[in-house]
Amino acid sequence: MRFSTTMVQTGNNTGIEVPSDVIEALGGGKRAPVVVTVNGYRYSSTVASMGGKFMVPFSAERRRESGVGGGDAIDVELVLDTAPRTVSLPADLQASLDASTVAAAAWQKLAPSQQKAHVAAVLGAKAADTRARRIAAIVAKLEG
Repeated sequence: MRFSTTMVQTGNNTGIEVPSDVIEALGGGKRAPVVVTVNGYRYSSTVASMGGKFMVPFSAERRRESGVGGGDAIDVELVLDTAPRTVSLPADLQASLDASTVAAAAWQKLAPSQQKAHVAAVLGAKAADTRARRIAAIVAKLEG
């Protein structure tokens, strides 16, 4: 589904308002996983209902990578994303999850965006001890 609109900005948050007829035509429900293309920039996301409107988030990282900001005119294409969403884990995080059946089961219940955030925290550690602490904290949180 293609449409043209303006990037919505509220404070520091930006997103794409999706017309309800586009949501219906996609056929994936009100929280549909989608592949989004904005002015040629492509990413995966999920439609959310916010304040009675259907929105697709557009993070600060996406704004930097695409050069698109709040208030900009945009051309949007949404395609229902039927591919399974998987997150690649660093070996040390995977080993720690494998060592705890409780944490591993809890990990599988996390949304892909939550899994990505944990992986980013691990990969963002500059020192080995920081990385180990972050992994331990993730496992403890999942076990709790």
